[in-house]
Order: sequence, then structure tokens, then C-alpha cells
Amino acid sequence: MKKFRPLHDRVVVKRIEADNKTKSGIIIPDTAQEKPSEGEVLAIGSGGRDESGKLIPIDVKVGDRILFGKWSGTEVKIDGEELLIMKESDIMGIIGKGK
Repeated sequence: MKKFRPLHDRVVVKRIEADNKTKSGIIIPDTAQEKPSEGEVLAIGSGGRDESGKLIPIDVKVGDRILFGKWSGTEVKIDGEELLIMKESDIMGIIGKGK
């Protein structure tokens, strides 16, 4: 990814693709698959500000695996890679810690 730094309380996320097979081995066609709501954080902004102007750092780190809402974020293409830019408040939780 190019040098891209999101502003304020935004994060750049790469979707983690869903498995195209069920546990029993049935292959799910592309048209029936839902977009996953799991991703990896690639970049973070500096954080938001409270009413007094004090910086509130972002809780997630680059490399964290996160869960986010199905319709969260804005899809963008950076260096030919499809990514999402979303506010930290769209993130529901962290699955695994990053770097």
C-alpha cells in the first residue's frame, strides 16, 4: 500500500475473505456468499478530539484483526487493492492483536 494515512479517527481495513466451503465440504458459489465483516487494520489516523481539544488515541493498532458492521466504511481502491476506510466507531471489536 502506498503511503496513505487516514485522518482523525479513521482506519484503513483490508477485508479478510470468507471461506468458500462449508464445514461439510459444500462449495458456496460467489453469488451466495456474503461479504465478510472481518478485516485487518492496515493504517490508523491520529485519533479524535474531545470537547476541550484533547487528542483521544485510537484503540486499534496496525495488524489487528477486527469485526465491523456489514455496511460499515467506504470502499476505496489504493494501488489496485480494494480497501475500506471507516471510523473507529464502526469497529465492533478486536479478534486478535497486531504488531
